Amino acid sequence: MRIAVCPGSFDPVTNGHLDIITRASKTFDKVIVVVSRNSSKNYMFTIEERMEMLKVSCAGLDNVEVDCFTGLLIDYMTLKNAHVIIKGLRAVSDFEYEMQMALMNRKLNQDVETVFMMTNSKYSYLSSSIVKEVAKNGGCIKGLVPDLVGEELLKRFNIGG
Repeated sequence: MRIAVCPGSFDPVTNGHLDIITRASKTFDKVIVVVSRNSSKNYMFTIEERMEMLKVSCAGLDNVEVDCFTGLLIDYMTLKNAHVIIKGLRAVSDFEYEMQMALMNRKLNQDVETVFMMTNSKYSYLSSSIVKEVAKNGGCIKGLVPDLVGEELLKRFNIGG
């Protein structure tokens, strides 16, 4: 079975993330979307909230499961017997950082490959940070995030009732 892992903070999940997850689900037998726990980051949503939003957003993808981890991704890969890391790229600037991570992961475990997927061009500008900033200032986020995520962002910022 070809198992791929798609890691990220997903704070919150965007339609750009879902584009990569959906395409990965068509390429691999199983895709595990893992939400990272990084104590040095300040998240808007708890790990449980991020996982729940992902589970609801990925509900139609039968070979996708949602999980979380703390520590080195390469250790998680071994635990799950997965051999492919899926990373979405929006721009060249993403590639520089992701290439360093891929090379480090390869050094730690030569049996793990990183596969880069270019995001759909309609999401090339999209990031969780941008979505939060637009929502915080009352801008329209329709089409940028799943409906559930949009509702949660509006609640978080006390917008619209």
